[in-house]
Order: sequence, then structure tokens, then C-alpha cells
Amino acid sequence: MNWKNLWNNVRKWLLNKYVLTCVVFALILTFCGEQSLINRARRSVQIRELKREKEECKRQSEQYRHDIDLLENNTDSLERFAREHYYMHADGEDVYLIEE
Repeated sequence: MNWKNLWNNVRKWLLNKYVLTCVVFALILTFCGEQSLINRARRSVQIRELKREKEECKRQSEQYRHDIDLLENNTDSLERFAREHYYMHADGEDVYLIEE
């Protein structure tokens, strides 16, 4: 087959008004506007990150609830918590802080 004939057939096909319309439409969908494919992909990544963050917050919330229940119901754990976090001590007791 002759290259010139092949090129003419391809050029006719590419310059067809329907093909050009589809190409322009595909470009608009890909790059322009709020609903473009690029923006949708970015939002999809953001949604995944926010879902991971939400799960982490839920896990932390459950841990905090557990700690609160433990502190409310157990005086030994309340005393340990006060000693560790607020450096409280009993009368006549010395507290030494060792920093690493």
C-alpha cells in the first residue's frame, strides 16, 4: 500500500467533524471545569486520606474513652496518671525528673 494513500485515508478520518467533536469533548472533560477527570482523581485521593484520618480519630476516641473509664473507676490508675502527667507526689516524697 502506498504511504500517500494511507496518509490521505487517515487525514480524512481525523478531520471528520464527528471525530473532531469527540476529541474536543474528551479534552474538555479531561482538563476543564470542576468535574474534570483530573479534579475527580485529586478529590478521590483526598477522600481516601480523610477516611484514613477519620478511622485514626475513631481509634483515638475509643482509646480516650477507655482511659476515662479506667480513671473514673480505679483510684490506683488515677493516682498513677496524676503522678506521671502532673508530677504530683505524696507528702514527704521527693520527685526526680530524668530527661533523655
